[in-house]
Amino acid sequence: MKFKIILVLAILLSISMVACSIYTKKLIDELPSISNLENYTPSIVTKIFDRNGKLITELFMERRVLVPLKDIPADLQNAFLATEDNDFYNHWGISTKGILRAFVKNLAKGKVSQGGSTITQQLSKAIFLTSERTMKRKLKEVLLTIQLERQHTKEEILQLYINQIYFGAGGYGAESASRVYFGKSVKDLNLAEAAMIAALPKAPNYYSPLKNAERATKRRALVLSRMRELGYITEEQEQEANATPVPTEKHTQEQASAHYFVEYLRILLEPKYGTNVLHKGGLTIYTTLDIKMQEVAEKALTEALDKFDKEYNEAAKKQGKKTKKVQGAIMAIDPKTGAIRVMVGGRDFKENKFNRAVQAKRQAGSSFKPFVYTAAIDTRQITPATQLEDEQLLYLFDGKKWELSSGNLSNIEVLAEKMTAKDLIDPMKVWHPVNFDRKYRGSVLVRRAIEKSLNVCAVQVIDKVGPETVIDYARKMGIKSPLTNTLSLSLGASDVTLQEMVSAFGTLASGGIRTEPYFITKVIDKDGKVLENNLPIEKEVLSPQTSFVMTNLLQGVVRNGSGAAARQLERPCAGKTGTSNDNVDAWFVGYTPQLVAGVWVGYDDRTSLGSSITGGKIACPIWTTFMQGALKGYPKVDFAQPASGVEWALIDPKTGLLALSKTKNAYLEAFLEGTAPTLYYTQKNIYDEQLAEAEEAPEEEETGF
Repeated sequence: MKFKIILVLAILLSISMVACSIYTKKLIDELPSISNLENYTPSIVTKIFDRNGKLITELFMERRVLVPLKDIPADLQNAFLATEDNDFYNHWGISTKGILRAFVKNLAKGKVSQGGSTITQQLSKAIFLTSERTMKRKLKEVLLTIQLERQHTKEEILQLYINQIYFGAGGYGAESASRVYFGKSVKDLNLAEAAMIAALPKAPNYYSPLKNAERATKRRALVLSRMRELGYITEEQEQEANATPVPTEKHTQEQASAHYFVEYLRILLEPKYGTNVLHKGGLTIYTTLDIKMQEVAEKALTEALDKFDKEYNEAAKKQGKKTKKVQGAIMAIDPKTGAIRVMVGGRDFKENKFNRAVQAKRQAGSSFKPFVYTAAIDTRQITPATQLEDEQLLYLFDGKKWELSSGNLSNIEVLAEKMTAKDLIDPMKVWHPVNFDRKYRGSVLVRRAIEKSLNVCAVQVIDKVGPETVIDYARKMGIKSPLTNTLSLSLGASDVTLQEMVSAFGTLASGGIRTEPYFITKVIDKDGKVLENNLPIEKEVLSPQTSFVMTNLLQGVVRNGSGAAARQLERPCAGKTGTSNDNVDAWFVGYTPQLVAGVWVGYDDRTSLGSSITGGKIACPIWTTFMQGALKGYPKVDFAQPASGVEWALIDPKTGLLALSKTKNAYLEAFLEGTAPTLYYTQKNIYDEQLAEAEEAPEEEETGF
């Protein structure tokens, strides 16, 4: 009988052993390959830096920075060992005492509620397994732990563990946790801080000092007590650390500025590298942005638009109208390289992510006129001293093209013979360009037409050179948006982006060299391999002589015209204001030798800014405030004149002919070599005593077409 019982037990034992072997083999087959750990890279942050190496922001799914064990303080290593696994350097991956203790407690509760996990076991679970509380998962954890211990050193395991685990508040790994809770690198932690970090992994949210300081203090005290018991610290060190308050405020790692710029980078880079690599691959991205300039730009735009809103909304409330927020954008580029230094796409990225610096296409108004005059001067069809007739014009459409009518508004009878009364008011058949102030000055020089932004004169010039030629020059200089092949193009009738306008003006600033705007200088992967290294792309599209002559004319816009607000910059600068039809868009694009920048202001729904609001009144002051801050510390330098190809002449402001030294209000003008006037105007008493051109108050510009 006893023999039969022993035999049955032996058979059952054998069956159990076979079953266990089969089950164990099945578990082993289901395990992930431990060899994957050789190539394992935990999710680490991508860092984005500005041109001077200052961190702009980090992209991540888990905010983690890998740190070698040698840079992790001994106090922190010991705190982990004392808290999580004091026998770490002696066991083979499994703590028998810990397992027995956990087994007894789990048995008493009738479920798996506690594990006797070593650091190696915790690492196995964190990297390879889920957090489910089942016996099967626990057995897999043990098998993986044994393999980890066989194939890796204790130092490698501890380093992986400290860099892998979650510490709460978005901190993955000890480096990230140190920055979240203490605002410093892990290598700089003191004993009290190290103990607090080590106290968190067991229950990051429950023991978080940010949520419950008292609970966190008690948990840290337990860690310090264990460290003293194990001989890692003295009783005096324990008391001193316990007397240190725990952190109660999170050290923000949130991006402070340049949100539109970073989002633009993400849009550019995700298709190239993929979301996982960009957000988890630990890339290092060096950009062209100047974070100091960026912060100046954001402040200048916000303060000016806040003031505008306050004034507008106070008036709107009195009139019973709805209040609303005006929008704006700023872009700045290094004209010598094309490097983007500033990108402000709106007032509040969190509120509205639409990037008005690169995505919005708006009518440029008079800020487009420099392309018209550049084309005309470069083709030598006009000079800065050419006389234009600032008088009322009327264009008629014959079904194929617009033609200047032989009649004008003062000779309506001639027009009446050609057209019906209905035709005369049809904007598709009759176009009557007007100046902003509805005033006409008769004969004016090109310089004055640009400074006073006279619409009628710009229309005459584009009519002379042809819209196709103007489009060609705008394209060469950097405008890529579709442009209408019409005379109204001269008044900024086509929609363009702020980036295009700034880049195109940069061609003048750089002496005729167009540089393609770029945002990234270098991208490096986690192993130090350079993935891309960008250099400026340059192309000469204008002569330096034409660029200099145009710059000299656009400096007059600041000195004597609608860009008067830019005089406060108190350094050589050139630019052009712009206001689109019905005062919907306000622009100023201007430059110094070191920086070209543009400002746009308007409502997203294209409603009017108000009949009195122009580019000179709102965009130019913002530009000036930005440039004052952006160029602080930069030397004041003038635009360099080409060594040859430019000639100067003293000009009579009335006729555009050569002036005598005693001619009233005569001024020096720059010309392309061979285009300066050769005749003197010597008629006496030509000037009216009331004519004081140089002392006239700046007049507002037109609103478009």
